[in-house]
Amino acid sequence: MATVVSAPAASQSRSSKTESYVDNKRKEDIRQANINAARAVADAVRTSLGPKGMDKMISTASGEVIITNDGATILNKMEVLQPAAKMLVDLSKSQDAAAGDGTTTVVVIAGALLKQCASLLTHGIHPTVISDSLHKASVKAVDVLTAMAVPVELSDHDSLIKSASTSLNSKVVSQYSTLLAPLAVDAVLSVVDPVKPDLVDLRDIKIVKKLGGTVDDTEMVKGLVFDKKVSHAAGGPTRMENAKIAVIQFQISPPKTDIEQSIVVSDYTQMDRILKEERNYILGMIKKIKATGCNVLLIQKSILRDAVTDLSLHYIAKAKILVIKDVERDEIEFITKTLNCLPIANIEHFRAEKLGYADLVEEVSLGDGKIVKITGIKDMGRTTTVLVRGSNQLVIDEAERSLHDALCVVRCLVNKRFLIAGGGAPEIELSRQLGAWAKVLHGMEGYCVRSFAESLEVIPYTLAENAGLNPIAIVTELRNRHAQGEINAGINVRKGQITNILEENVVQPLLVSTSAITLATECVRMILKIDDIVTVR
Repeated sequence: MATVVSAPAASQSRSSKTESYVDNKRKEDIRQANINAARAVADAVRTSLGPKGMDKMISTASGEVIITNDGATILNKMEVLQPAAKMLVDLSKSQDAAAGDGTTTVVVIAGALLKQCASLLTHGIHPTVISDSLHKASVKAVDVLTAMAVPVELSDHDSLIKSASTSLNSKVVSQYSTLLAPLAVDAVLSVVDPVKPDLVDLRDIKIVKKLGGTVDDTEMVKGLVFDKKVSHAAGGPTRMENAKIAVIQFQISPPKTDIEQSIVVSDYTQMDRILKEERNYILGMIKKIKATGCNVLLIQKSILRDAVTDLSLHYIAKAKILVIKDVERDEIEFITKTLNCLPIANIEHFRAEKLGYADLVEEVSLGDGKIVKITGIKDMGRTTTVLVRGSNQLVIDEAERSLHDALCVVRCLVNKRFLIAGGGAPEIELSRQLGAWAKVLHGMEGYCVRSFAESLEVIPYTLAENAGLNPIAIVTELRNRHAQGEINAGINVRKGQITNILEENVVQPLLVSTSAITLATECVRMILKIDDIVTVR
């Protein structure tokens, strides 16, 4: 009897020392809400993955319409309110910055991981345990991918073009990939600096969009292209051979008073004097300009007063100088780098050594407008210009985004010279190897790594689903092929079956896949660690 009495007493004393029951419901609810919100975002872009992916039509608040397949663009334009879902938007942005391509992939992987995490959480596994095993698995995954990769040389043009065209395959402009892929490769290789071969700055490749024609008319220009016409105001020249080009940042117009002041002129002789002075002032400037032998002027846009007046244009035309006015301020750096000249900020500093030299500056009619081309530049800097054409604005914008992706892919290959197969092959291989590794691990870790491995199958599954194939059959067959040791077996969307993807020339840079996996796991770990949302008003 005594033993029965002592039991409740013991339990009372124990509970007073430890914490009493704490309600964990709210934390679980918030985690669940975060995971659901983030998954909803991932599901929104899932359909646009892969070569047969659908496009999204985005209508913004200002009424403009964007048609795109690029994950980063879609998420950027989406109005996401839930804070955890915003993390996925930032995730695709960081993938865009790190690799440039695979912006959809990274979000889809994160969504699948979250789905697995939700089921692990309902089994009562602690979030920190899940988070740590995710980190371990992602490190292991990067090792597996690196082991699968094939090294590539920059001189091997074909491989570079293959990977660029793989990136273009999932875009609206995929039918032009034979034209755009080599163009992207040439553009990147022409701006690679032999001194620093690992650094490619995509700002050295300027993309100029011009309406008219088709995407087939897109070309790469060795030189400069301005989407402006020459100012014809006073019948100046529109074509100039052996050009000596000056980039000026001052105004060729009579000086004005400061803003708050006005000049009162009482009789005509004074007015004539003012006009005469203005004329002399402008003529003096133009004589200085002409003295250096300069015959092409690029004039920066001016805010406070007109960069050129009708009078100055008249005198410039008489001096046979070609004028391009209203050059944007942020283009000045690119222009001076290309022309290998210096911007001139004051008429007093106008010297011949600051000029750039080119064989030809001419105005060309294109579509419904005109552009100015500068070609044959002497000592040209390492820059290049791509002129994108298209039948309507939507196509041009999408072509520009696709080209940007292709350029990023080539940049990845320059940074890290390895290729891996595409078409879902690396993901299935990862899934298989991580599954095998999970069996070696002990306890909860093995369990978590296994579900991480399963979630990677979302990529081939989605590829098959978007192509209208039977996803379950395809993924099972893929697993089987990989288990037999065909590392590069992947989904061939065009034939609707499983083939060796490397032979089909579907390749992607190693950097795209590794950064996708590391960024996705990092984002998921962040979301897992959050257990409460505090809104501050």
